[in-house]
Amino acid sequence: MILFRNISKRYPTAREALSEISLEIDRGELVFITGRSGAGKSTLLKLIPLIVRPSRGQLLIDNKNITNLKRRQIPWLRRNIGIIFQDHQLLHDRSVLDNVALPMVIAGNPHREIKRRTRAALDKVGLLSKENSYPIALSGGEQQRVGIARAVVHRPPILLADEPTGNLDPQLSEDIMKLLYMFHQVGVTVIIASHDIDLISRFNRRIICLDKGRLAPLEQKASADKPLRNH
Repeated sequence: MILFRNISKRYPTAREALSEISLEIDRGELVFITGRSGAGKSTLLKLIPLIVRPSRGQLLIDNKNITNLKRRQIPWLRRNIGIIFQDHQLLHDRSVLDNVALPMVIAGNPHREIKRRTRAALDKVGLLSKENSYPIALSGGEQQRVGIARAVVHRPPILLADEPTGNLDPQLSEDIMKLLYMFHQVGVTVIIASHDIDLISRFNRRIICLDKGRLAPLEQKASADKPLRNH
């Protein structure tokens, strides 16, 4: 479903963030991307919705090469992708309900459908009772769950999560990962960037390791406070 063919990305003021990445992610698969800070995890995720474009190589989604997609076509691409950020990126002057509804409002969905699906998404993440609250009144874990509800409200077939548990304690981190796993179980393709090897290893799914922008072997016993090492 998602195919990277010799993808490289170089930013104008930095070294190559990704170098000759070739990998395939199947439809409905749950994949973890790991590596030390600066390894290229976030860049790899940002390529899929074309937040950044590759410098070289080809990126295919459902056999369609999106590498040179025209700017006006990018909104169409992103309607099929949900994105969860580490820092939530919630609008603090909007209620929880309005935050979650935003993607559907932008897409121009009917008001009745927006309300129904927004409340269903909040119920899925256990926050329906908080629909009229504002983000500042929520805990960090609750804010992250609002971010997840917003990412899935339009029912995208692809869900990307960039360090979704980075600022959470171990129990909340596990709860968030289980929530993402739940969407995988209903057929969503889920790609999660995380440095927490101990946590992601519990889910018995494919782990892709990056090291200085390149694919690297993974040592399963590595932990968040120890460097990942090549075999």
